[in-house]
Amino acid sequence: MQRHVETHVPILQLEGLQRSFHQGSREIRVLDDASAVLNPGQAVALVGPSGAGKSTLLHIAGLLETPDSGRVLVNGQDCARMNDAERTAVRRDEMGFVYQFHQLLPEFSAKENVVMPQMIQGKTKRAAGKRAAEMLGLLGLQSRLNHRPAELSGGEQQRTAIARALANEPRLLLADEPTGNLDPSTSERVFTDLINLIEHTGVAALIATHNMELAARMHRVLRLADGRLTELDPQALK
Repeated sequence: MQRHVETHVPILQLEGLQRSFHQGSREIRVLDDASAVLNPGQAVALVGPSGAGKSTLLHIAGLLETPDSGRVLVNGQDCARMNDAERTAVRRDEMGFVYQFHQLLPEFSAKENVVMPQMIQGKTKRAAGKRAAEMLGLLGLQSRLNHRPAELSGGEQQRTAIARALANEPRLLLADEPTGNLDPSTSERVFTDLINLIEHTGVAALIATHNMELAARMHRVLRLADGRLTELDPQALK
């Protein structure tokens, strides 16, 4: 994979994040001065041992949790200075989320699942439908537009979830083990489609994974351990 050298304003900046939890009288420090920068068009793997805090970091980056201290900047905007409505608007307009389990609405078709977040953002049904068909087509699902999730394979469901996450043209994609629930062959197809879309759209993506083979194929790798983020050479993981 070609390594990108970006000169644009970073999409995501994490600066000195601190986050602790209390278990009885014991304090567990999950993040300890964690910092990172994500640029457009980069797929960045987030790796680390189980329980290291990868999901917590994604939740903070996605403005779903607040750190004890430190800053989260999206497109240069300091989100710590925002109220709840402003943070919600940033999540809606600037971010897309993909989870290990697809979380599609079972009573709606693949196309309808991709249409809905666009209509919430204010698009007309016609424009949202056109965009949904385009995104699903890019992911090889043009013949599955009108199928409900129960009629789709696991890989098709997850590719639909990816289309939904990118339908509103977010600047930042956050993914938590997006291939973790798939068999190796399906995981490979979904991962390849995801990376192609990241490069096609120019979105910045932070992708938590335990799969080092997949991590090695991303543009960059960040390791979370002992509360801190360190950069690894993707080639060293191969």
